[in-house]
Amino acid sequence: MKPVYTIMFFVSISLVVASVVALGAWGLNLGVDFKGGSVAEIEFTAGRPDTGAVRTMVAALPGFSETNISEAGTDRLVVRTGQLTEAQHQQLLGAFTKAYAANGPRETRFDSIGPAIGAELKSKSLTAVFMVLIAIILYIALVFRAMRRVLSPWVMSFAAIVALLHDVLIPLGVFAALGHFVNVQISAVFVAAILTILGYSVSDTVVIFDRVRENILRGVKERFAVVVHMSVMQTLVRSLNTTLTTLISLIAIYLFGGESIRYFALALILGIGLGAYSSIFVAAPLLVWMGRDARR
Repeated sequence: MKPVYTIMFFVSISLVVASVVALGAWGLNLGVDFKGGSVAEIEFTAGRPDTGAVRTMVAALPGFSETNISEAGTDRLVVRTGQLTEAQHQQLLGAFTKAYAANGPRETRFDSIGPAIGAELKSKSLTAVFMVLIAIILYIALVFRAMRRVLSPWVMSFAAIVALLHDVLIPLGVFAALGHFVNVQISAVFVAAILTILGYSVSDTVVIFDRVRENILRGVKERFAVVVHMSVMQTLVRSLNTTLTTLISLIAIYLFGGESIRYFALALILGIGLGAYSSIFVAAPLLVWMGRDARR
């Protein structure tokens, strides 16, 4: 293949290695949904105070040093912390009432999630991701079975799965760094983002693979590497247009959608952008290198 594929493939390897190192060093900053804990939503009827000042106030309370506070809408704050007793709950409310009486604070929601429920959610999330990957492997092997006289459909499945792992591991590494440096927590919504990335990213890869199949079945008389590159170029405009229009919407959500879905949108921006990239510079080169004996 052209040198650019090899260069960008090794760039991808470097990014994946960096992400794995970040995950190993810092791990993901799991939120209440996975670890268990308490969530309180405070509404301010006379104007929301500065979030940074609220974080400082809550962190000074005994037992609240590891608390995550985020904005919700224009007049609310969401406080996520470890499991609270009723006495600690009332202490938290009393601190808000005392410090921000002029802002009219009132609690609109208080939920507690036990550690057993959080562990079950973590297990089910991993199971869901694993099942999606297995389904994708089987789907690609079935859809591209007509290629088996030229190239094993299992090779195509493997190339697609490696590209998907690339699309997931890099955002996970980014969120490990965000959790370590700016205390961004991972919630159940992040799992939905990962599953969305898997479904969206594989569609770009399937489009390229389908064009490879069409070119081969139409009898294009070129080396396999040339056929794959030709297929990438034939689908490039479609992939870029689809990805860019999606990213524009996600960037708007990230900028203007509010704190509660900001990091969900960021995960999708990273994953979908990487999905278009990996279809070209990860899945396509792997297809050529693993099928190097095909159509010499």
